[in-house]
Amino acid sequence: MPPGPSDRVVITGAAGFIGSHLSEALLDRGHTVIGIDNLLTGDRKNVEHLQQRDFHLIQQDVARYIDVDGPVDRVLHWASPASPADYLAYPIQTLKAGALGTHNALGLARAKRATFVLASTSEVYGDPAEHPQPETYWGHVNPIGPRGVYDEAKRFAEAMTTAYHRHHGLQTRIVRIFNTYGPRMRLDDGRAIPNFIVQALQGEDITIYGDGEQTRSFCYISDLVEGIIRLMHADTAEPVNIGNPNEMSIVQVARRIVDATGSRSRVVHEPLPADDPKVRRPDITRARKLLGWEPRVSLETGLRATIDDVRRRLG
Repeated sequence: MPPGPSDRVVITGAAGFIGSHLSEALLDRGHTVIGIDNLLTGDRKNVEHLQQRDFHLIQQDVARYIDVDGPVDRVLHWASPASPADYLAYPIQTLKAGALGTHNALGLARAKRATFVLASTSEVYGDPAEHPQPETYWGHVNPIGPRGVYDEAKRFAEAMTTAYHRHHGLQTRIVRIFNTYGPRMRLDDGRAIPNFIVQALQGEDITIYGDGEQTRSFCYISDLVEGIIRLMHADTAEPVNIGNPNEMSIVQVARRIVDATGSRSRVVHEPLPADDPKVRRPDITRARKLLGWEPRVSLETGLRATIDDVRRRLG
């Protein structure tokens, strides 16, 4: 989208994978960005290259009261551990980011009369009984399972965001993010694509959980960011799925990565974690209609850029 009027934007979780790309894209469009991140799972290196621009990073936990001097036009709440490895390691922090963090970020948006954008997730659908998943599907989630700390934190965040919209008249947006990949993912992130790439480049076995026939849909980071920014400017408080509807099995992804890296790694199988979704694919009809958005980057192109990034960081 072409640059519009310059906004002052607060992004929580700005030093994370998605948050850093989002910060960069908004700076490219002429906005000022104030990032907030406690660096629990974020990395200051992700935003070091932005420090010479109109970007400022505040190191703070969003579970504490948030205040920012001066006007704020938009508040984008991205702070939360997001990979299973992270939210299993930090269950209480994950719940606090979704509950207290969302409340504090909404409070900032209300005080500044700013538009609020919530980073929700396809995990609100749980292990879905409806496929593909439209925004009208209410989900199939185990609230006390190991993944519940993330799933329910995001479901609560959506409820809180909607309550602020209905009760206070706050301008709100909710983006349900499906599996996303690209440069700057942590090498120990624990999710399929960075795991497979690191293992392939190091000649290790490719570890797949379960039989590998469970499916996912992978969206490249630049496509996701474009969808988020379009939603930020749209006029809807309804949740919108942003993801790639091209579905494939985990085994297929692993084989594509082995081929792309020229690795001789073999695939090995480990037990499937509890409550791991069997299928995951977004219905993006709403995004196409409201935003004129759909993904454009092929898996081949996206994997090539991601592999190059991982190879550089591995040295």
